[in-house]
Amino acid sequence: MTTQASPLIDPDIALQRLLAAARVLGETHTVPLAAALGRVLAQDVHSTIDVPPADNTAMDGYALRSADVTAPGARLPVSQRIPAGAMPQPLQAGTAARIFTGGLIPPGADAVVMQEQCSAEADAVRIDVQPKAGDWVRRRGLDVQAGSVVLHAGQRLRPQDLGLAASVGVATLNVRRQPRVAILFTGDELAMPGEPLRPGAIYNSNRFVIQALLQAAGCEVTDFGIVPDRLEATRAVLRQAAQQHDLILSTGGMSVGEEDHVKPAVQAEGALDLWQIAMKPGKPLAYGHVRRGDGQGEAAFIGLPGNPVSSFITYLLFVRPYLLALQGVTDTAVQTLPVRAAFDWPRPDKRREYLRVRLNAQGEAELFPSQNSAVLTSTVWADGLVDNPPQQAIARGDVVRYLPLSSLLQG
Repeated sequence: MTTQASPLIDPDIALQRLLAAARVLGETHTVPLAAALGRVLAQDVHSTIDVPPADNTAMDGYALRSADVTAPGARLPVSQRIPAGAMPQPLQAGTAARIFTGGLIPPGADAVVMQEQCSAEADAVRIDVQPKAGDWVRRRGLDVQAGSVVLHAGQRLRPQDLGLAASVGVATLNVRRQPRVAILFTGDELAMPGEPLRPGAIYNSNRFVIQALLQAAGCEVTDFGIVPDRLEATRAVLRQAAQQHDLILSTGGMSVGEEDHVKPAVQAEGALDLWQIAMKPGKPLAYGHVRRGDGQGEAAFIGLPGNPVSSFITYLLFVRPYLLALQGVTDTAVQTLPVRAAFDWPRPDKRREYLRVRLNAQGEAELFPSQNSAVLTSTVWADGLVDNPPQQAIARGDVVRYLPLSSLLQG
């Protein structure tokens, strides 16, 4: 008796389903700026001040009234000196003030002439250009106006975001709790680096890739290690992992063979929906949940393929945006770039393909020689993926959709 295969799901539809299932973590924390990098902002940040807080100069030079210089060569006495941080006096008519970058514009002045366009004399300065009102003056509120939103809830904080918060005097930020993720790996054939490699065994590369990806995404990670290929052992680990975690993430063990126990274990401890994604590499993907023994809710479960490249790519395309959605990020998409192919791909797959490529000196995408899902060296060599539609042949010079790994790896 044969069973009809489940229809393949378009990757975009699968991602929509996954994001729709994500429930934003309710807990928030107030952290100092120095500890906020990579965290997701839980509420808008408003500025209580103008930035800059007063008119100041963008250059070293001389502050003056533009009306006092009717033609180049005018000579003005220097009436005061204004370094950054000093409080200036009102500018006397017919004089100039020596001023330094960031110095406050004295009342009465309406322009600054950079020092390279002036000739200093004993107690005066010759202005070698005819200035206009506003030259080299940074107006109050040029960057930020009091009351405006400078950072929006739902954005993952970058170094420049922290700098902007500091510039308006904000010392702490309210951020979402970091996701707690449990990871486990199945397969009696798996060995750890440093151990002798017994016949039939392979080293567990997925453990280090997935753990590092989660850490880079700002997650709190608990590694349950390699789970024995036994149903009860798998169920026991799932029960333990569900207690204190938002997400349980596994690789491998999702097939229907006698030694593939993750699927029945998740079904016994919760529920599982096994998806066949119309993509290559990374066809099998599972989503579900594991009940908590105390009756207090459930932990989400995502099962990734076992092949290292498949696991890597499905994490980037599905788990990364899911984790962002858990923290309240609404825009989880990665911008694709149009680049020209420096290769031919005459025999495309009927599924959507993610080809490992890197850009050459001309900005064209070069293809890694082997696109096999077990060839982890391709992920080290590549700097991006070509998102190729189903049954789409590529000829050298064609424009393709390029996804930079630098964006996908930012969490």
